[in-house]
Amino acid sequence: MRSGGVHHVDLVVSSIERSLPFYRDLLGPLGWHGISEVEGERGETIWYLLGHETQIGLRGAQSKGSHDRYSVGLHHLAFEASSRRVVDERADWLRSSGAEIESEPQDYTYSPGYYAVFFYDPDGMKLEIVHVPALAA
Repeated sequence: MRSGGVHHVDLVVSSIERSLPFYRDLLGPLGWHGISEVEGERGETIWYLLGHETQIGLRGAQSKGSHDRYSVGLHHLAFEASSRRVVDERADWLRSSGAEIESEPQDYTYSPGYYAVFFYDPDGMKLEIVHVPALAA
């Protein structure tokens, strides 16, 4: 029997042409390789970026409005990194790509060794790349 992990998360973006390259370039070095296309319930194309056990779907917005992370819905999405070095490397990539960084890479008190960078995607959705060392059993 498999564990009850998250299979996929779909994000609605204002521009697939802008967001798909951003997410592919952001997530590729974190092990998100491959992409698939699926037809959504309204006939739209959903682009799924394939992670190890989870997928991120991107679909174009079909209504006006902007994301407010303090309304009901997603506050932010965190992606796991294999090391602090990878968090730092992705932060360098974010800076060079012109992404807005909310908080530079640093240690947080959420749990021992929690090291993360917080930033925004092209539509202003808050994202995080985090490394938390495995605890000894």
